[in-house]
This record gives sequence, structure tokens and C-alpha cells, in this order.
Amino acid sequence: MLQTNMLQAERLRAPAFNQEAEGGGIGEIISAALGFLWRQYLVLILAAVLGLTASLIYLLITPPTYTAQVQVMLENAKTQFIQQQSILAEPAFDLTLFETQVQVLKSKAMAIKVINQLKLADDPDFKQPPPSAPSTWQRLRAALLPPPPDDLQPPPTGEPLEGIITTFQKRLVVERIGFSNLIEINFSSSNPTRAAQIANAIAKIYLADQEKAKLETNRRARNWMQERLQELGEQALEAERAVSAYKSKNNVISTGGKPIDDQQITELSSRLVAARAQTSDAAAKLNRYEAILEANPANSPTIGNLDAAGSDALSSPIITSLRQQYMELERRVAEWVPRFGRDHAAVVNLRNRMRELRGSILDEVKRYAETSRSEFEVAKQRQQEIEKQMSGAVEQSRSTNLAEITIRELESKAKSLRNLHDTFLQRYVGAAQQESFPIAEARVMYVAVPPQSKSKPKGAMVMALGLVGGLGLGLGLGLFREMMDRVFRTSAQIESTLGLPCLSLVPALRAKRAWAWSLDHDMRRRRRMSSSSTFHGTVVGKPLSRYAESIRAIKLAIDLNPSKASNKVIGITSTLPNEGKTTIAASLAQLIAHSGKSCIVVDADLRNPSLSASLAANATTGIVDVISHGRSLEETIWRDQKTNLAILPAVSPMPVLHTSEVLAADSMRKLFDQLRSTYDYVIVDLPPLTPLVDVRSTTTFIDCYVLVVEWGQTKAEVVKHALHTAPNVYECLIGAVLNKTDIKAMSRYDTQCRDYYRDEHYIRYGLTGSN
Repeated sequence: MLQTNMLQAERLRAPAFNQEAEGGGIGEIISAALGFLWRQYLVLILAAVLGLTASLIYLLITPPTYTAQVQVMLENAKTQFIQQQSILAEPAFDLTLFETQVQVLKSKAMAIKVINQLKLADDPDFKQPPPSAPSTWQRLRAALLPPPPDDLQPPPTGEPLEGIITTFQKRLVVERIGFSNLIEINFSSSNPTRAAQIANAIAKIYLADQEKAKLETNRRARNWMQERLQELGEQALEAERAVSAYKSKNNVISTGGKPIDDQQITELSSRLVAARAQTSDAAAKLNRYEAILEANPANSPTIGNLDAAGSDALSSPIITSLRQQYMELERRVAEWVPRFGRDHAAVVNLRNRMRELRGSILDEVKRYAETSRSEFEVAKQRQQEIEKQMSGAVEQSRSTNLAEITIRELESKAKSLRNLHDTFLQRYVGAAQQESFPIAEARVMYVAVPPQSKSKPKGAMVMALGLVGGLGLGLGLGLFREMMDRVFRTSAQIESTLGLPCLSLVPALRAKRAWAWSLDHDMRRRRRMSSSSTFHGTVVGKPLSRYAESIRAIKLAIDLNPSKASNKVIGITSTLPNEGKTTIAASLAQLIAHSGKSCIVVDADLRNPSLSASLAANATTGIVDVISHGRSLEETIWRDQKTNLAILPAVSPMPVLHTSEVLAADSMRKLFDQLRSTYDYVIVDLPPLTPLVDVRSTTTFIDCYVLVVEWGQTKAEVVKHALHTAPNVYECLIGAVLNKTDIKAMSRYDTQCRDYYRDEHYIRYGLTGSN
């Protein structure tokens, strides 16, 4: 049965899930938000009204405040003359400097000056209340904390109280305007004229302090520079005298800007370079001649290369003539050897002649070599002599350079002192001139005037804040109500929470005078219902009402329940009393009987037989008499004259204590077997689940159960706990009925299916309202 109920619930919820998948998450959120606003609109309106009322009260009791504004521009743009003559550096304004000036304007010192100048201690906005008697907390704090030390200095005479200064600083607002050089000073007061006066006084005192501080700084700097100038002049003169005395002591004389030793070393260096070059040339020439002699030994038949001997040997006419003769003889030998042979006398004579010419050439080369050796020795000796002179001059220059280093140091010191003295002298002259031409670094750009309108409280803003705050409070209260509303209001809540299909939404009925089961006037034994109209007979009296249609939905769910082949015995129960289960049982039985089926409604609530009290108030026998005292059904059953509906009341002359044993007895089961074989439908009005355990004893003769849940009253946790403690009943439940439903309010809770609850759809098919 439980699996069947879950499958039915899933089938009923499937359209909603498909709609969610098709509609998307945004539509769901919007729909839920609109539903929330619709449900809690009274709370929102009430909270908004409270917020507006509080804002209005605040505007009425809060005194107006007027804010005056004055603008001060900081600048260091001075004439070229003043910039050159200024003693102090003039940095460009930056964020740090602006913040410093803002803090100066907001400082305690500035507040004290303005308060004392304008005598604000007597102003109503700043006047402090007279000291009152210490409170209990102050006396306790004085008793627990140690007293202040005796050596604390009292506040200076004439300084305003700390409370006045604090009030002044709270009313003062100083800020930079964007990234400009303007600083805006705002002061608030209850008097617009007083606000403008105080704002202008703040700017005036600030400018006076700036000018005074500038002049005082220049004066101190000028006095210091005057003393420093005198010291620098004396130090520079003393340094110059020390340079002259040291030169005289070390006999340092310069010519053309250079010392004499330096000039001598320069000349010797040039001569040494020339001597070394001459020695090198002589050595190279000697080496070339020696190389020729080494390459042409005395017994060599040929002459080697003479080009290496240099230009001196080649330019010698003697060597040139001898070489020409030698080459001519060599040519002849080359011609004659093939013709006469190498041993011919003429060839031999030519070779002998060539040998003689070779010896002559070598002798001439030797003579040049000896001459070159002599020149090399002379050049070398001259070089050595110059090197000795250079060494002596260097030694002498070293001693002179030591003195030069000291002289340069003394001259540098004297020059630095003289330059510093000149610089200070120029600054001193500029400071003296600037004192007669003071330049302020700030000026007032916009003088404060009395404001025409109040700055606070701003009516529109306060009302807007009150409205927003009220709406926020309303939203919070609405959300709290939604979170605390743990009751059943829609069929989807029943299906998701209980896992049961919602069989029907039964509208709430207006209470009317009750029915009465009575005897006919002839006092015959047949018991019939009177023709008086009650809400139990709405399905008969108004068959086209929405209420009757909801009862038909319950009957249809019973007929289509696939759990058993036949559902003849149907138990109607609820979680708590007064949820309308008796009304549902009577209406369902009336509907079945009115349709032509044989039906009996049995009052099985033995401890509180409300069905019997409303439908058979005059009955003297009932179901207890049938199963315990042997009374017959015909003597106990009451019938409806219109629908032939039978009712078996629960009447007993004595209170029944063990009702659960009575319902679980075998005689009770036999009774219902008899009813099952006699009637098409047996509707049983059972007691509620939570107070009693009687319903758990009825599973032996009840085919299926219908759970009645009151709309907007029954807590979800209570229903879940009741079903958890009665698992045998839960197994046989075919669904739940949401009773006493406020159809008009359903569109606010079930926003996705709001069109389902519109009366137009029912009127189209001839149906009327719920009542």
C-alpha cells in the first residue's frame, strides 16, 4: 500500500515537475516572490505605515540644522622674484599636505580659538546642561576605580569645557573638493546667520595663523642666517690665508698655471721618447746588417738577399755597381755553361770574377754595419743620460706633489667656504626683502552666507529611509511568518511531506444550524432524518457546488484505488480533533447514497461520537449495543428519508473505557463483515490518530483509510509523527484530504496553479460557489 501511495503521489506531482523544467528557475523565483508578497502584503503595508509614521515623528521633534559653507584655496604660486628670494623650499601641494591642512582646521586648537573669539560657550547650541547628581553607575565606578593622582595639571584658565569642544568638532566638517586646491569648511547650527559667522571665523583665524606662522619662520631663519654669515666669512678668510702661507713655506711657484717641476718633467719626457726612438732605429739597422752577413758566409759561392740591408746599403753607389757587375757575370755563366760546359776555362774565370765581386760587396756591407754599431752606441748612451735626468726630476716632483695635495685641499676648503658665504648672503638679502612683501599661501575663495534652507533633517530622505526601513521590517516579519508557518496549505506540501497523494481540496463551509435525527410524528419505530438543512447535507442540497465536487473527488479516488479489488469499508480519520473528519464522512456517505448506491455511515468514535450527536441526537442504542448486548441492526440503524442513507450511531448508557479492545474484538469484525455483505459502501467515522490508539485497532475490518488534514491549522510535524506511530494505518492510506480550505487564499500560496482556483472555470460548467 505504501509503495502504491508513493507512486500515486509521484504521478500527481509529475505535471508540476515538468512545468518547473519547462518554465525555468527564474520563473519559479519570480512566482514564489509574487506569492510571498501577496500573502504578506498586509504585514508589508503595516510595516511601511509604521516606518513612515516614525519618520514623520522624527521630522516633527528634530530641530532643523543649517549648514554654512566657506571655501579656502591653498596655493604657492608666487612671483619669480619671491620664489628666488624665498628662504624656505616651496614644495608642490600633494595629498599629504592637503590632509595635514584639513586636520589643522579640525584640530582642537582651532576649535578653542574660534570658541573663545566668538564666545560660543553662551550659544544655545553649545551650552552644557548643569551637572546633575551622579548616577548609581557613576558612584559604583568611582568606588571601584582608583582616584586620579593629585599631580594632574588643571585645565588652563579660560579654556572651554571639553563638551563644548566636542560639540563644535561634531558640527564642523572639513574636506577637500575633488582633486582641486580647494578646501571646503562646513559648519552646522540651528541659526543660519550663526552658522555663516562661525564658518567665516574659522577661515579667517586659519589664514591669520598661516600668515603669522610664515612670518615667524622667516624671522627665525633670517636671524640664524645672519649669525651663520658672520661665521662663514671668518672661516673663508682664514682658509685663504692658510693657502698663501703654505705655498710660501714649501716654495711652490707656478708658471702659466703649472708648477716648474711639472714643466721640466714634461720636457724630459719628450726628449726621452725621441732618444728611445733613435736608439731603436739604430738597433734595427744594425740587426739588418748582421743578418745579411750571417746569411752570406765568406765561402758561399752566391750572394744572399741584400734588400734586407735597408735603404743605406741599397743607395750606396759602390754596392750598386758591384751588384750590377755580379749579375752580368752570373748571366754570362748561365749562357756559357750550356754551350762550353761547366769546366771550361772561360766559365771558370767568370766564376772567379764573381767570387771577387761578392767579397767586395760583403766588405762594403761590413763597413756599413760598423757605422751602424757606432751610431747605436751613441744613441744608447744619450738615452741613458736622459733617463738619469728624468729620474732626478721625478724624485724632486714627488716631494713637490705632496705639498700640492695639501695646497689643493686648502684651496678647495677656502673656495667652498667662500661660495657658501655668498649663497647665504644672497638668501639673507632675499629674506630681508620678503619680510616687507608677505605672501599668504591660502585665501578665501567663497565667503559663507546664511543658508536659505535647512541641511538636515531632509524630509524626503528621512521619509524614504522610513519607507525602506518599514518595508525591510515587513519583509523580515513576513519571512519569519513564512518560516514559522509549518502547516499544510497546498496539495504539493502534503505530497512532498507525507508521501501521500492529495485526494481533494475541500472548501470551508459557513456554519449553519445542525441537522437532527428524530422520530416521525406518529412515533413509529422507523428512524428518519428531518428535512432541516445542515452543512452535512450540502452535497445533497447543493449538488453543483464546489464543495460537492471536492467530495466527488474523494469518492472517485476510493473507486479507482488499485490496492484491493473492493473498497467497501472506508475509514475516515484525522490527526487531531476538530479537523472536519466527521463532516467529510457524513458528506461522502450522503454523496454515495444520493447517487443510488446503498451506503451506511458508522460512528466508530466511541469516546466522542460527534457524528451521532449531530445526526442522531435522540438515539438510545448504537454500535456498542449491537456487539455487546445482542441488539439487531434493524433496531439500531437510522435512515435518511431523501437518500435512504443509513447511520449506525455510537450510543452507550455507560462510558466505554477500553475502546481499542472493543474495536479490535472479533464481534466487531463480524459486524463489519455483515455490513460489507449488506451495503455497497461502509463509511466509518474513526477517532483521530494523536489522542487515541483506537484507529490502530481497526485494520482488521477497514479496507482503506482517508486522512483529513485541516488547511492552515494542522502542523506538519504533528501529522508526520502521528503517521510514524501508526505504520499499519499508514500502509492502508489511499491519500489525504485538505479540509476547510480557503479557496480565495489558495492563489496566494499555490502561485503556479492559481488559475485552478478561479470560480470562472466552475461557473462555466454550472457549478456554484463552495457554500
